[in-house]
Amino acid sequence: MPVVYLVVPCLNEEAALPETNRRLTQKLDSLIKSGKADAKSRILYVDDGSEDKTWELITHYHNENPLVLGLKLAHNAGHQNALFAGLMTAKSYADCTISLDADLQDDIEILDEFIDRFSEGCEIVYGVRKKRDTDTFFKRVTAVGFYKMMKLLGVDIVYNHADYRLMRKRSLEALGEYREVNLFLRGIVPIIGYKSGTVYYDRHKRMAGESKYPLKKMLGFALDGITSFSVKPLKIISNLGILISFLSIIGILYALISYFLGVTVPGWTAIVASIWLLGGIQLLCIGVVGGYIGKIYSEVKNRPRYTVEQFLDDPEQ
Repeated sequence: MPVVYLVVPCLNEEAALPETNRRLTQKLDSLIKSGKADAKSRILYVDDGSEDKTWELITHYHNENPLVLGLKLAHNAGHQNALFAGLMTAKSYADCTISLDADLQDDIEILDEFIDRFSEGCEIVYGVRKKRDTDTFFKRVTAVGFYKMMKLLGVDIVYNHADYRLMRKRSLEALGEYREVNLFLRGIVPIIGYKSGTVYYDRHKRMAGESKYPLKKMLGFALDGITSFSVKPLKIISNLGILISFLSIIGILYALISYFLGVTVPGWTAIVASIWLLGGIQLLCIGVVGGYIGKIYSEVKNRPRYTVEQFLDDPEQ
């Protein structure tokens, strides 16, 4: 029986945590009693700098239930770093980890299937959504567009998979070797390369609290994923520069021919429009290049991804 750790990043989850903890402890207890998981299996909540009573609730649950552990980060490090902190902490104790969100939109009833795939020899098991009918039209369209864009740019990413996944201890150790500060786990995990499996599920609506991924964060997350795993945008800029240069040469030749033929037309509007177009393209290209330079800046500083303030450890370990 494997020692299974459920790693749950939390950010201001005061409203959702009571129900989440009740359901997760019941599920983990049933896994232990059915022989699917070892009695040393635990739930590890990671508080990512919450400003509400999230950590107080985690501490309370830890004190009353030995199945619950807690990891408090000193400041808000972001979802990916908080998840990474939990995984790196859990790998010292667990045979495998299963990461999931605190809102329990991911169906916990398929945890048995995760463990079954683990028992069959899978190092990594991805939880993949069957459909996206619980999303708004806008989110559904943008999500599908994001996955297609990532594939187009050459990023190995699992379609309709977020961060609901099982990872064996060996794959966690491999993940720990990836040192980049700008984490995009959906892109990193597939390139580890170990044997993987898939479990399909229906995603539920958020039961309480607010989404931690509004449009602004979703766009930032998408840009992080693209710039962390593909340099194709830079190649696109180069090709765009070549194309515009070629078109400019044609335009100059046309202007010279028109001048010598005496067919000159006042072209103030065309000139101004061309200047604005080229100026906009230049600013866009500078912005893309600046994004990559900003990532280089973050990486070369080599600052720690997170700082642990407190760890509610397992006294039995």
